[in-house]
Formats: sequence, structure tokens, C-alpha cells
Amino acid sequence: MTSSMLYGAENLAIIRGRVAANGLGFNGSELNGRKFPLKVNLACGNSISRGKTLVVPKCSVSLPRPASQPRFIQHKKEAFWFYRFLSIVYDHVINPGHWTEDMRDEALEPADLYSRNMLVVDVGGGTGFTTLGIVKSVDAKNVTILDQSPHQLAKAKQKEPLKECKIIEGDAEDLPFKTDYADRYISAGSIEYWPEPQRGIKEAYRVLKIGGKACVIGPVYPTHWLSRFFADAWMLFPKEEEYIEWFTKAGFKDVKIKRIGPKWYRGVRRHGLIMGCSVTGVKPASGDSPLQLGPKEEDVSKPVNPFVFLARFLLGALAGVYYVLVPVYMWLKDQIVPKGQPI
Repeated sequence: MTSSMLYGAENLAIIRGRVAANGLGFNGSELNGRKFPLKVNLACGNSISRGKTLVVPKCSVSLPRPASQPRFIQHKKEAFWFYRFLSIVYDHVINPGHWTEDMRDEALEPADLYSRNMLVVDVGGGTGFTTLGIVKSVDAKNVTILDQSPHQLAKAKQKEPLKECKIIEGDAEDLPFKTDYADRYISAGSIEYWPEPQRGIKEAYRVLKIGGKACVIGPVYPTHWLSRFFADAWMLFPKEEEYIEWFTKAGFKDVKIKRIGPKWYRGVRRHGLIMGCSVTGVKPASGDSPLQLGPKEEDVSKPVNPFVFLARFLLGALAGVYYVLVPVYMWLKDQIVPKGQPI
């Protein structure tokens, strides 16, 4: 299966840290003065279960997979249990390395939160770390935090600035909001767990009012072979042109990408980033998205083999540990290697 999701579009212009779509695609990107042409990759293997055999990914491919073949943790049940444990230390372990306050504020800037009276939905809001940035500009009573993990939401409920927020459990691919409801849709660190990212972006379009803006903050795909392996095993790390395509297909206009990252992160997406870009798009017309999709592929009510589930969960957690160690490695290297030298 070739990587047909590279979409073959025209251009992606990067200006002052932003990426703007010209057409629906991407021939290459100019990063730090260097030209990196995109190439079509082959899918050499998927993480799937066949009977009692667990098949592990054999090589890298950054594509949305069928719900029957998700990456480890890119399944709602696996993500639920992953966060059941991670929620205990999330704010103290994940955020310092991958999602700092400076990164959050920079990523939210394109969302244009200019009024305290805006209605905002924070989809996949988790512990409320991103929401804390939102309520700097919007009254908490006008903000709804949605997440599928009650354990993450329990952490959000404990934060004083979020006491007036509405906090509900829900599915990013099937939002419990009426059409044309919100002024802003924010989702940070959630798309990597969606079995069908295009469906989630379509829902973002639906719930926004005409002229409303969606802002999705998520991972970027690594270029280093080892990081690609763990990224492909763990969860979805989209390429930048995939974000553009999902937004454009859903009907959004004025789609842009702003690259973000920790201050210590150098190199050109070498190891990828769990929070690497902020993608925005404007809803041009009221109503549902013009994109037509069939029924959901993932059936969370379907029984699963507990042994396969446990094996997938443990392998996914192991791959996640790699990405906990990456910022430690990058920080140490930043201390040793002079900033004028490439990493």
C-alpha cells in the first residue's frame, strides 16, 4: 500500500513560522534555509491482531489506519487505560518535556481568542492544561472541556481557574454539541488518539458557527528512523500536509499551520514532537461539513481478546516511554553541543 495520503498538492508556503496552504498539497518545505522534498513511503507492516498472533509494525508509515488496524494506543479503549495511569503524573511528567506554558500560549495565539464572551469547546481537554491558557482570554463559564477519560477530567476539576467551566465526558469523533454552536474549537494533544482524524476534523467544522475558527494542536512526524519506528508503533504522528488535507476536505478555509516546540528543541523535526504544530481553519458557511463520511469504523462495544489487548497496551506504553526519554536526551544534548552546531 503506497502512501496515497500525501495528497500530491501544489505548495505549502512557510512565512514567519507559519505554513499556509496554496492548493491542497505540498511539494516540500523550507525549514531553516534547507529544502526537504516529500517522498511517498511504503507501508511495510501494521499493528494488528490476527487470531492469537500479534503483528508488530515493521517500518514507518504516517497514515490514518483502518480502525481494525490502529497503532498501539490509537484505540479508544487502549487510550482510556493508558490515561487511567498517566493521569496521575501527566502534568508533572509530560508537560515539562512536551507541552510547556510558553508553547501553549504560542500555539493558542492563532486561535484568535479576542473576546471573553466567546463560546469555546476544548476537545480532548484532559487535565485542563490547555484550558488554563484559554481562560486567560475567555470567561471560564463560556468554556466546555470534553474528554473521554474521567481520570484526566478529575484533574481538571481540581484546578481553581476552571471551576466555572463545563466539564463533560465525550467522544471527539461524535461531539454532543449542536451544529453552529461554538465560536472557537480547540483541541490540543488529542488527534493522535483518534482512530479517524478526518471524522474528528469534520465534527470540529460542524459545531462551529459561521466564521468560527478551529485550532488543532498536535504531533509532527519525525525524520529519524528510530523515532519513526516508535512513533508508528505508539500513536498517530501526522505529517503537516495531512493536517492541511483534513481541514480542507472538511470544508475549512484559510487553513494555516504554525510550528511550535520547546526552546531547547533543535533540528528539523528530527525526532518529531508530541506537540509540534498549531493548525487553524475558518468555517465559511453555517451548517454541517460538506464532507460525507460513512459510519464509524471503530466499534468500542465489540469484545476484545484480553491477551491481545494487554500485549498491545504494554507495547504501546513501552513506545510511549521512548517519547518520555526523547526530551531528556534532547535537553542533555542541548547542554553539551554548542547551539551553533546542528543536532
